[in-house]
Amino acid sequence: MDKETAKKRILELREKTQYYANKYYDDDAPEISDFEYDMLMVELRNLENEFPDLIDKDSLTQKVGGHVKEGFEKVEHEVPLQSLQDVFSVEDLRLFDTRVRKETNTEEMVYSVEAKIDGLSVALEYKNGEFVRGATRGNGQIGEDVTENLKTVKNIPKKLKENIDIIVRGEVFISKADFEKMNEEQEILEEKTFANARNAAAGSLRQLDSKKTAKRPLDIYIFNVQKLENNPFNSHYDQLVYLESLGFNVEPIKKKCNGIEEAIKEIKRIGDIREDLTFGTDGAVIKVDNLDLREELGTNFKTPRWAIAYKYPPERKETILKDIVCQVGRTGAITPMAILEPIRLAGSTISKTTLHNEDFIIDKDLKIGDHIIIQKAGDVIPEVVEVIKEKRTGEEKEFKMPDTCPVCGAPAIRENGEAIKRCIGIECPARKLRNIVHFASKAGMDIDGLGYAIIEQLVQKNLLNSIADIYYLKKEDIASLKKNGDKFATNLINAINESKNNNLDKLISALGIRHVGTKSARILAKEYGTMEKLMKANSINLSFIEDVGTITANSVCEFFSQEQTIDLIQKLKSAGVNMKDNSRRRK
Repeated sequence: MDKETAKKRILELREKTQYYANKYYDDDAPEISDFEYDMLMVELRNLENEFPDLIDKDSLTQKVGGHVKEGFEKVEHEVPLQSLQDVFSVEDLRLFDTRVRKETNTEEMVYSVEAKIDGLSVALEYKNGEFVRGATRGNGQIGEDVTENLKTVKNIPKKLKENIDIIVRGEVFISKADFEKMNEEQEILEEKTFANARNAAAGSLRQLDSKKTAKRPLDIYIFNVQKLENNPFNSHYDQLVYLESLGFNVEPIKKKCNGIEEAIKEIKRIGDIREDLTFGTDGAVIKVDNLDLREELGTNFKTPRWAIAYKYPPERKETILKDIVCQVGRTGAITPMAILEPIRLAGSTISKTTLHNEDFIIDKDLKIGDHIIIQKAGDVIPEVVEVIKEKRTGEEKEFKMPDTCPVCGAPAIRENGEAIKRCIGIECPARKLRNIVHFASKAGMDIDGLGYAIIEQLVQKNLLNSIADIYYLKKEDIASLKKNGDKFATNLINAINESKNNNLDKLISALGIRHVGTKSARILAKEYGTMEKLMKANSINLSFIEDVGTITANSVCEFFSQEQTIDLIQKLKSAGVNMKDNSRRRK
């Protein structure tokens, strides 16, 4: 590549990497995978190494990504929070070893190898053993003061077991299980889901209101001493053991290794077990253990010269697409799932994976019986990369998305502009939790005290199996959910009974009919006066109502034509729920 072409590509890569870094670090909303971003950075770094006179201080190869979010106080780090250079091959690890041994004149280097935790890096400062301040990494030199938010993280000690002054560095994260539960709740509450656990953790910690942070399942692992007066240790690993004795929740996957080959063996071991770890990791970190040798090796502006991060490459394997079955999620989304010939991939046995939606299947030209390539990068769900079409025999079968819900038989609808089909059955068992949560919400019947957490417990205890069951709950059922729960149960039963008197528009809105929000519900209640008349309305008359239109009219008629809906309305009526527009009487 000539210099002019290289310059053009370098400028293009700098613009791309900066944009993606801003989305990742500042907006907590990544647009590409970590692996794709890493490959852009590798290309940029290689070009800059080939043409060093084109290196610019504003390139992300020369600085840490991330800025201070508006609304937070700035914190200047006493010791910079640097990032690590990434490598992707065992050969690169050996080159790193050769360099550090040569520069320190050491025959065999002792390393500390640790799992690379996928979270948000922070510095914690303690004075006389008391937690006094916590800050995000920011740009490495200046971070955000998130002390109050960090105080809500359960595994950050407020008081150490020794009265010392110390600054430590750790990674705030959300466990895999908690991340799945968080996204499930976001879906049910009809809020935006998180792209990955790292960005969920970052978004949670960088809330301007610490009460919101407190509701998120944040955790932390400490992995470095940044500053310790009169430090008696000369081993990084020994420091980590000491931090545990002080009460810190220290990185659990760590090992002292004699020489690079033992370190490589440990890195491979971590790769084999990473699927079973409770936290996300896409790599391992190898660090020179001797602190004096670290001092001798020094640092660059962006990265230490005594540590490097090995990123696990995506592993690809061939398997057979044995079948495609559909699963119904709690929002009614119908997702096609690939049933695979089981294979071992990236440390775990894979026998199924999501195919996302109908368009994905069409774009990949997938057929049941195909030989396919799947891959798994880091901790993401295994994905279908491509079909091996030359292995087709003619016996393969086309797949068609169902027109009805495979769980309850209600219509499965794909809206214009959407990629997925959804079940619209109001009593579909798969949608049960979501439907009940919406019904009780402020946009629905506004039942004070009946929030997501309580509903989830009632569903788990088999006390709520449909919306109508809300009105048949007993005080003792609710009281059993909380310690000394009599008062709470009394208040909730009162709120449930009060909701029976809500105006008709609240009930219409609570049913969660597609395209019918609170405004449309008021219009329909006023126009028809009773639930019975609305249920008998035809789409032509509905479509002529101002602010209703054809799409909403068809949706309303479709909803009320289902046996599930008719059954639910009857149960609510029998429970004493108001079915009339009371505003008409006041005129």
